[in-house]
Amino acid sequence: MITQNIALYNWSNGVIMIAIFALVCLTLVGILINFMMGGKKNTPPDDN
Repeated sequence: MITQNIALYNWSNGVIMIAIFALVCLTLVGILINFMMGGKKNTPPDDN
């Protein structure tokens, strides 16, 4: 009975949704790392 129900299930929609979720997560992590690495540098002011 279980094998008959597994054959009727369409796996492509779930795979596509997981791939989109993974892509969004990787994009957000990349943006976060970009913000962390590209922050303001603490340089002392030049008094001329």
